This record gives sequence, C-alpha cells and structure tokens, in this order.
Amino acid sequence: LASIFAGSFLAAYQHVFRWEILLFASLTTIFLQILSNLSNDYGDTIHGADHQHRQGPVRAVQSGLISLPEMKKAMYIFGGLALISGLILLYLAVQDWVLFGVFLGLGLAAIWASVSYTSGDNPYGYSGLGDISVFIFFGLLGVYGTYFLHSLTWNDSVIWIGIALGLFSAAVLNINNIRDIESDTTAGKKSIPVRIGKKAAIIYNWFLILGGNFCLLIFAFVTNEWTSLLALGLFPFMIKIGMSVQRGKNSQEIDPNLKKMAISTLVWVILFGIGLVFLGKS
Repeated sequence: LASIFAGSFLAAYQHVFRWEILLFASLTTIFLQILSNLSNDYGDTIHGADHQHRQGPVRAVQSGLISLPEMKKAMYIFGGLALISGLILLYLAVQDWVLFGVFLGLGLAAIWASVSYTSGDNPYGYSGLGDISVFIFFGLLGVYGTYFLHSLTWNDSVIWIGIALGLFSAAVLNINNIRDIESDTTAGKKSIPVRIGKKAAIIYNWFLILGGNFCLLIFAFVTNEWTSLLALGLFPFMIKIGMSVQRGKNSQEIDPNLKKMAISTLVWVILFGIGLVFLGKS
C-alpha cells in the first residue's frame, strides 16, 4: 500500500489525483500481497523451507492448519480477484488500447511474480532474485505505475520516490531473509543473506535503509519541494530498526523488525504526502 499511496500523493501534488484509481489500485495490491503470502506458504512447504525445525511465525500448511489443495484453491481465488480488480482499474484509467495492453501485461507479470517467488518448478526466490522483483513491483512499478494511471503523463522526479520505496520494500524482504537464513540454507533457498552471509546482509540492509532516505533528498532537491522531507521524521525509527537487526542474535529477536520496517515505510509515505501535498508550494 505504501507504493500506491506514494504514487497517489504525487498525483495529488500535480492536481491529477482520482479517488477511483487509488481505490482499485489499493484493492489490486492487497489481493496481490495476499496471493504472494499464500503462495509463499505453499511453495516453501513444497520445497522444504518450512520444516519442523524452522524458526519464525507459524506457517499454515507446514503446521497442518490448511492442506496443500486448500491453499492452492485460495491462491486461485486471490489471483482471480487481483485480475478482476486490475481490469477494473485499467478500464477506469486508460482509454487507449495500447496502454491497456501494456498495463495488462504488467499486471499479469505481477500475478506471475506473486506466485512464482517460491512456487513452481523453478521459483526465482530460491535463486536470490526476490529483492529485484520486490524493488521493481513494490517500488518502481508500484509508485510510477500508480502515478501514471492517475495522470497518464510521465514525470521524471517520480522515479526517485519509486526507487526509495523499492529499497524500503527490499529491506522488508531482506530482514525476512536474515531471520530465515538458517532454515533457508538447509532447504537450499539461496536468498541474498544465504549467498553473502549474515554480516554482509546486515551491511546490505543499511544500504537499503539509508539509500531510500537519500533518494528523498534527491527528490526534494530536483523539485525544490523541501517540505517533502517531513518523511525524514521516520529516519530515527528506521535507524533503530537497522540497529535491532544488526544486534539480533536469533530469529526471535530479528522477527519483530519485519513488521516494524513495513509499518515505518507506510508512515514514511504518509508523512511524505502530508509534506508534499498540504505543506508544499504546488
């Protein structure tokens, strides 16, 4: 939702905001996120990442709360809901068939990315490509795509907020993967922390947190909208999250930071929007 809100705040700043775009973009994103979580639960059980010695939150299939066929049915349901919501969004946003086709292709790619992260014969999450996918779909595409559906115009400055959200979203995934580094290693899931080790993954986490906030500084500089820096009010909290991840000795100590980073990202966007739309010059 943070990326959808960011794109919508940028549209409001340019006086091209449309409520129906925000509504159906948010619905589509929620359905895709649920689909991704269900698929992750399903895929990690199939491929052995969710085993009896796994640390972290209880997983539905691995614990026996939901059967594999039931989870697969739920995946079809939410994949269908995401497609329907996305089609309504495109119908409301674009009247050009070429643009409709381009965004439909991007939407189908988002559904594929949600499912294929840990499911299927060659899940890309097991090759360490999850961070790139999150950066693209939850960052660049989420922010810039939402802004474009509001405005049907390009705006170069929007890219900096897209990059920022992509980096923050990758940080959420990275914290998740640092938490699961032992169970992922056992299952052969080669996430970035598994590939580079916990110490380097923590440095990478700092790069993501600091880089996202630095992109905001660039945005403020190129737009001369310094009130957008209100979002830096969340910077101390993100630093605290980074320190907590760095000091975490086990999965139980690292796990709470996953939720904190996600919520901090959303609040960061809300402060960004308040500063840009309500306190800015435009």
